[in-house]
Amino acid sequence: QVQFVESGGGTVQPGGSLRLSCAASGFTFSAYTIEWYRQAPGKEREWVATITRFGDSTNYANSVKGRFTISRDNAKNTVYLQMNSLKPEDTAVYYCNRQPRGGWGQGTQVTVSS
Repeated sequence: QVQFVESGGGTVQPGGSLRLSCAASGFTFSAYTIEWYRQAPGKEREWVATITRFGDSTNYANSVKGRFTISRDNAKNTVYLQMNSLKPEDTAVYYCNRQPRGGWGQGTQVTVSS
């Protein structure tokens, strides 16, 4: 069964940093492109970042480009999202998933507030 367990969220002040982790199981992790998504209150879930199977290519939403970095460790079946220069509009529940998507995990809450 495909599973994702996100962690590392919390409350930070604007300009702060967080590092999210997503542990995957139930499939051959290194065979899949992995993505981060987020869903803010009252809004639809939106794509944030993508990393290819061996990490040789990444892509970011314009809203996070230059501030967020996606990476992966295939030996640990884990993908990361380093988030710097956080803004209040980054407040959301963050999820990871593969391409094609499996089921969604519980996500991890990120709140950026002074």
